[in-house]
Amino acid sequence: MKSQAIVIGLISDTHGLVRPEVFEALQGVSQILHAGDVGPAEVLAELSAIAPVRAVYGNTDAPGRADILERIEDVIDGVRIVVTHGHDLGSPTPPKLVGAYPKADVIVYGHTHQQLITKAARRIVINPGAAGPRRFKLQPCVARLYIWQGKADVELVPLGIEAE
Repeated sequence: MKSQAIVIGLISDTHGLVRPEVFEALQGVSQILHAGDVGPAEVLAELSAIAPVRAVYGNTDAPGRADILERIEDVIDGVRIVVTHGHDLGSPTPPKLVGAYPKADVIVYGHTHQQLITKAARRIVINPGAAGPRRFKLQPCVARLYIWQGKADVELVPLGIEAE
C-alpha cells in the first residue's frame, strides 16, 4: 500500500522548535497536518518548505491567528480525517476522541506528548508525539499517514535522540 498511497505528515507539539530531523522524516509527503501547540508562525513557515501545512490550535497557541484552525475535518480518498489538539477533552484518550468524533476514520491529536497508535474497528487514533522540545523523557517523534483506496495506515517516525 505504501508505494502507491497518498502520504501525509503528522506532527504535534512543536512548541516553537522544528528539529532538523523533521525534514528527512517527512520528506515526500503531500501535506502536513499539525495537531497543535505550534508556537510562533515561523514554525509553520519552516514546515511549509517540506509541504503545504494545516494546523489546529493547541492550549498554548495564542488565539486569533489566521494560520491556525479550531479543528480540521477533511475527506481524503474516501478516508474521513479529524485533527484536534485534544485539550478540550481534558486528558485526551482514544475512547474519548472516538466518542467526540464518531464518524472519523482517522483521528489525529496531540497535547499529551505521548506517541500512540490505536487501531480498532477500521478506525485509527494517532498521536504523533511531541516533535518540539523534549519533555517527560519522551523521544521526539512525528508520523506518516498512508491513504490508498479508502484505507488508511500510519507509522511513527522517531526523531534523533538528544543527549540527556
